[in-house]
Amino acid sequence: MSSAAITAPAPAERRGWRQAWRMLRNPLAMVGLLLIGLLIVIAVIAPLIAPYDPLKTETTARLQPPGPEHPFGTDQLGRDVLSRILYGARISLRIAILTAVIALAIGGPLGIVSGYFRGRIDDLVMRITDMFMAFPRLILAMAIAAALRPTLENVVIAISLASWPAYARLARSVALGIREENYIEAARSLGAGSGRILLRHVLPGTISPVVIQVSLDMGGILLTAAGLGFIGFGAQPPTPEWGLMISEGRNYITSQWWLSTFPGIAIALVVLGFNLLGDGIRDALDPRLRGIL
Repeated sequence: MSSAAITAPAPAERRGWRQAWRMLRNPLAMVGLLLIGLLIVIAVIAPLIAPYDPLKTETTARLQPPGPEHPFGTDQLGRDVLSRILYGARISLRIAILTAVIALAIGGPLGIVSGYFRGRIDDLVMRITDMFMAFPRLILAMAIAAALRPTLENVVIAISLASWPAYARLARSVALGIREENYIEAARSLGAGSGRILLRHVLPGTISPVVIQVSLDMGGILLTAAGLGFIGFGAQPPTPEWGLMISEGRNYITSQWWLSTFPGIAIALVVLGFNLLGDGIRDALDPRLRGIL
């Protein structure tokens, strides 16, 4: 056997490198990757780089404008805005990850089972998803959060329950196509059960489109969480959550602009980063776009 045959990469490995290269060729995707990477780094080392305790009040330093001592100024209780934004990155990242995982864990299996078995199971699951999707995500999350105690954990639950139908419908549409493939019929003819077919064939086929959808939804999840915090159904004082910080600073927006401006910029940058990164992942993984890259 020649050395070239021994060292040749496997087809799956070559596909992985090609997909990564497609995303690296997209400069906007790299900007998104850098922004999200920065968010992760800040969330991890926030206690090390925050100049002050984000919860410590100092009445003698209240409503100070940005300056050398407080680069982003202080709020109405004398808390350092920069420190609160840095700690808020941890909250935003946790909400985004937990919400995506929970929503995917609910919607993905339901959609796969619904699309593969069809019949009454499909009708039941799809009617439930239609009920959830009849309302805008923010409105539905607001209603669920209002029924629960306003905590960060309940914010995650509310957004997850409002987000899972989109993943269920996407997984169902992919499963409907996969179940008609010839290799599925071959697996059935060889005696493979439904459980084995779902795990070995249908589930791997749905991963790529669902991952694309999750990456594109992360920005919307953060906006929903910030919206719930802004209207009082999300994080409660003194939690340094960005939406809550904007809400607390809205009464001072004409004179102490920094209270709402800097948290708003943080939200905009993170949402932009997730959207750009999601577009890059879609361009790299979506087979319909590979021919034009």
